[in-house]
Amino acid sequence: MIKEVAQQRTWWLAAWLLLALAACAPTGGEPAAQATTTRPRPTEAPAAEAVETAVPTEAAAGEDVEMMTEDDRSDMLRALTRSWNTNWNRHTIRYEEILSGGPPRDGIPSIDDPQFISPAAAGEWLAGNEPVVALEIDGDVRAYPLQILTWHEIVNDVVGGVPVIVTFCPLCNSAVAFDRRLEGEAYEFGTSGLLRHSDLIMYDRTTESLWQQFTGEAIAGDLAGKRLTFLPSSLVSFADFKAAYPQGVVLSRETGYDRDYGRNPYAGYDNIDSTPFLFLGVPDDRLPPMARVVTVSFEDVDVAYPLDILAEAGVINDTVAGRELVVFHTAGTSSALDASEIAAGADVGATGVFDPNLDGQTLIFKKVGEAIVDEQTNSTWNILGQAIDGPLEGRALTPIVHGDHFWFSWAAFKPETIIYRNEH
Repeated sequence: MIKEVAQQRTWWLAAWLLLALAACAPTGGEPAAQATTTRPRPTEAPAAEAVETAVPTEAAAGEDVEMMTEDDRSDMLRALTRSWNTNWNRHTIRYEEILSGGPPRDGIPSIDDPQFISPAAAGEWLAGNEPVVALEIDGDVRAYPLQILTWHEIVNDVVGGVPVIVTFCPLCNSAVAFDRRLEGEAYEFGTSGLLRHSDLIMYDRTTESLWQQFTGEAIAGDLAGKRLTFLPSSLVSFADFKAAYPQGVVLSRETGYDRDYGRNPYAGYDNIDSTPFLFLGVPDDRLPPMARVVTVSFEDVDVAYPLDILAEAGVINDTVAGRELVVFHTAGTSSALDASEIAAGADVGATGVFDPNLDGQTLIFKKVGEAIVDEQTNSTWNILGQAIDGPLEGRALTPIVHGDHFWFSWAAFKPETIIYRNEH
């Protein structure tokens, strides 16, 4: 029964992709210009027509959220949720945007009592190129392999004394970590079985409010309009994690569930010509829907860095909303959504976004061969923002919250995004 539930979304995904690929031609993006390590400003704000056809987005943090007070669920949604204790009279989104993802609530089970092992022990089953979500709080460093998260999507954990949730939505390629405290209370989260714009909808087990994984916002229920706090995390290879944090720990496969960890149930989904699963919005055609982008948000400014440009450059020094940042890329991390075995997935690399200011000095970075170095001291840095050689060895940059997503999903929630285009 457990395996049947786990395989249900895979069946739906395969059926949907076959229908969508037959009906839709691939959406092309503009060719990337030759990349350099210079500091051009982000360009290409959305065209007027793109904004007009984009799906609605949530209000930014701190803005007033328009609250709807009528339980106008569709018959389908009522049938799926008839036993739930959610306050359906409070919601910030239209219920018609919510779809069933296949499995029922908790059909994809969250991990609520995570166990951890040493990197050496994890190395018996985790390949060096496999992607892990790395999270560090107050010296407590943990890795959450996507070969496990793909099957569970949510881990409720406590890291450095902070209650957190580490989440992964395979359909959007979105790995996001949050502080799961709200106004002094820690909440536990599970999967609702519902999707919106193809993205995982979570629910908290206290109020049964619904939460959008992509934004960390409660979209229905007593807590509608509230937001969780994003935590800086990195999606990197297991090898990079081990090298950077030899004393860190790794989420164990001893989860209490029987899953085929290491196998990708979404094989081929990240093909650039694929069509997103259960995405009913109008795609923003400035990039192909399944293009990978590295994303940041400051104040009212959202920026997406296409992975093809970043991978070519290796480093992008930039300024967003008056704030300086640097974006790193290194090879060696496999896609979790390519081959049937994650370890055999295509090399999409890893990314990191950091504040380049250290001790009152703004560092400028560049790629020299396979190494990332700063121009001021010629120190060498790793993908996790640590100086590993040179005068600054042992120092670390401050991480900036960022995402590694499929373009269609980021654009759905952030339709006014500026796409970085290298002008040189």
